[in-house]
Amino acid sequence: MKFAGRIQASIEVLEDILSKRTPATMALRDWGKSNRYAGSKDRSFVGNIVHDALRQKSSIGYRMDDDSARALTLGTLAFNWDYTAKKIQEHFDGDKFAPSPLSDKEKRMIGGAIDLSDAPLWVQGDVPEWLWPAFENNFGEEALAEAQALTKRPPLDVRINLLRADIKKAGNVLTGFGATPCDLSTVGYRMRADTLEGRLPNIQIEEIFQTGGIEIQDEGSQLVSALVNAQPGDKILDYCAGGGGKSLAMAAEMANDGMIHAFDIDKRRLSPLYQRAMRAGADIIDVRNPPVESLKDLKGTIDKLLIDAPCTGVGTWRRKPDAKWRVSEEALERRNNEQSKILATAHQYLRPGGLLFYVTCSMLAEENEAQVYQFLENHKSFNLLSAGEVWEEKFGTDGPKPWSEDGLTVTLTPESTNTDGFFFAVMEKQKG
Repeated sequence: MKFAGRIQASIEVLEDILSKRTPATMALRDWGKSNRYAGSKDRSFVGNIVHDALRQKSSIGYRMDDDSARALTLGTLAFNWDYTAKKIQEHFDGDKFAPSPLSDKEKRMIGGAIDLSDAPLWVQGDVPEWLWPAFENNFGEEALAEAQALTKRPPLDVRINLLRADIKKAGNVLTGFGATPCDLSTVGYRMRADTLEGRLPNIQIEEIFQTGGIEIQDEGSQLVSALVNAQPGDKILDYCAGGGGKSLAMAAEMANDGMIHAFDIDKRRLSPLYQRAMRAGADIIDVRNPPVESLKDLKGTIDKLLIDAPCTGVGTWRRKPDAKWRVSEEALERRNNEQSKILATAHQYLRPGGLLFYVTCSMLAEENEAQVYQFLENHKSFNLLSAGEVWEEKFGTDGPKPWSEDGLTVTLTPESTNTDGFFFAVMEKQKG
């Protein structure tokens, strides 16, 4: 495909996402299936345009004075990819697969007729308008910087699995793919898409992945897993395990000594963990399928309880930019109710003196600090410990530091730690 055809394809995919609210991954997949002639570079180009446009949908729409799929595509080329109106039109001329010629208005907008600095902050930050007050309440003067960091392209992070691989040898292999060590995770490596049309390596087809030497896991998720401080011999319950990324990381830290019970109320989300655990050699993972009654034998016996609660996923907006435009007040309220119920139910599995780790991939206080303090108000047998101190013990004081409102809980963000957004709090169940 030539440039103009790729741009037309990007417009069509974006139109599908915007008009039908089709998830971006599905829209791109369906386009690829119906256009078999498109090569891997074509699919990568279209995917990059579509995701870049969605990450900055509000600000691009404001600058183009139009939020249609065409305007967002052209605006992405202009404001993110540094294409002038003249350069875009030159690519369109003489190509029968090109979009229609640029209008005079489009040329003016691409030329910078509208100044983004005059826009409301929620537009500048590309945050849904209804959600901006909560975002600003959480981050104060840093809200705009935190929001804009969520509009950047994410890297591909992997975790070296010490159950299967030697860290030095695996590091040498990963360096061959352009990876560099993560800033904080001692077992993490990062690959960046440094060019606008660039593609991240398909690491899943490589031997080091197929044989369990590495797992794909954002550095933020690696750090949260490390903050649990899983030790050999621990008895851990990963209550909302999902695909099991954190269970796998903890199993490696425990050197396969102890037990990790991985549970999720959704059996479909949990099902990949069987194969993942076998590939990783994580023999201590005991998958517990729903219903919750399957955990009755664990009441009062767990040393460490990890609750990676379902949430709005604000912290993953770099990777799933379409999700931010689908989230609603009703969805936030629904998640808040789920979080409260999970905390109220899951704490019973801890033994006296055990630790409860509450985690979300959200950056909203309603899903994070508010849930922790409400739980503590309702359960006087729990004390909030300092996650900030745990952070400093694990990662020191010289590197990137997570954001913290209360000095006790911590929030990793793209702006503060250069990771996906994660909230982390630790509570202790009193003895006696």
